[in-house]
Amino acid sequence: MESPQPQQQQQQGPKKRGRKPKPKEEKEQQQQQSASKMKEGKKAHQPSVDEKYTQWKSLVPVLYDWLANHNLTDGSVPNTLVIANCEVVKPRVAAAEHISQFNEEARSPFVKKYKTIIHPGEVNRIRELPQSSRIVATHTDSPDVLIWDVEAQPNRHAVLGATHSRPDLILTGHQDNAEFALAMCPTEPYVLSGGKDKSVVLWSIQDHITTMATDPTKSPGSGGSIIKQNKPGEGNEKAADGPSLGPRGVFCGHEDTVEDVTFCPSSAQEFCSVGDDSCLILWDARVGTGPTVKVEKAHNADLHCVDWNPHDDNLILTGSADHTVRMFDRRNLTSNGIGSPIYKFEGHKAAVLCVQWSPDKSSVFGSSAEDGLLNIWDYDKVGKKVERASRSPSAPAGLFFQHAGHRDKVVDFHWNASDPWTVVSVSDDCDTTGGGGTLQIWRMSDLIYRPEEEVLAELEKFKSHVISCATKA
Repeated sequence: MESPQPQQQQQQGPKKRGRKPKPKEEKEQQQQQSASKMKEGKKAHQPSVDEKYTQWKSLVPVLYDWLANHNLTDGSVPNTLVIANCEVVKPRVAAAEHISQFNEEARSPFVKKYKTIIHPGEVNRIRELPQSSRIVATHTDSPDVLIWDVEAQPNRHAVLGATHSRPDLILTGHQDNAEFALAMCPTEPYVLSGGKDKSVVLWSIQDHITTMATDPTKSPGSGGSIIKQNKPGEGNEKAADGPSLGPRGVFCGHEDTVEDVTFCPSSAQEFCSVGDDSCLILWDARVGTGPTVKVEKAHNADLHCVDWNPHDDNLILTGSADHTVRMFDRRNLTSNGIGSPIYKFEGHKAAVLCVQWSPDKSSVFGSSAEDGLLNIWDYDKVGKKVERASRSPSAPAGLFFQHAGHRDKVVDFHWNASDPWTVVSVSDDCDTTGGGGTLQIWRMSDLIYRPEEEVLAELEKFKSHVISCATKA
């Protein structure tokens, strides 16, 4: 099945990015909106998205050590895959005046475009190969996974009518569209995908990567490239042109669309998936293509996202349309055949779209949702007296920071592995910023996540210094 051409998409008008509602969900949304209007006169005034955003913006200098806001492109250009560099300011360097006086419809001077690729269809998901940062995989509205060597790809000018760039490798194996579920293995050059065909598909692209990709003598990011390129004049302008690769395995066990997949951090053969059947499934490629463990009713609705703890491979996070994040221990996943999470994190007001563990602290993770919020949680703080004393009674247990800089659903985010506590997040913002999404890169103030005793000790030092200066004067 071919990906839709960019020109065809433009004729249909700009498409709203993010997870598309299913017919069942659209009906439920209409019913909820009708019920909401009936209750409007009876309810106390609730802050609007814009009011919440204005309040958040006034607190930016207090909450953040650094923040960059970058408005993305709208529907007036073809679908593109953009590679950019971002200069992240060091801690305690950014001026409060700078981070508070950004224009949400402008583009950040810190984000510098490096290369543009004309993508065959909208880009639903991007993942980078850990073994070589120049190799990325993308999901679009088609059954195929597209692999790009961003260094070898020519830089393109994004104009309407431009022919799309050709991917360096096509991963085939799905029988229906695979739009969101995509993961790269941290230990081997393996790719994992899930789709509407209810299957999880595994590939190894080892044979298509030169030895440069895993050569320890090469510096990070200088890894190798995809081989087996088309000869000049071969093929035509279809999305499926170029070298293709079949799967190592097709894993069946879900009864509805697979929405997300992730590898076990310590094994290229073990992975898990979640789907619209409300199931969490663990797989092991060494023992076959059926589930090793199937967790029924992991949530009370469709599951949208999953992540495996890189510090403790017993812990798995899931996010759902039921507005919750749940934590599972793979040593004890079920009770009487039904999902038995260690804890349920209840802080979002809409479907959770993305969850990810922090690379810096084993108990910390983030979750983003259709409510426009990105919550940062610390499981170690759940139920502790210190937290209960310092948080308001209505605050969800474990929640210690809330990023409210987006005005529409936060469709994806990622922790920066090399700059602690720095996060990149992206939202739709289609209605509020003229059609373009918003990319934000931010780092919360260290006074928020550091231990309380450390912060108090530093404040005492500062107070003593001020008193000393005042005495000398």
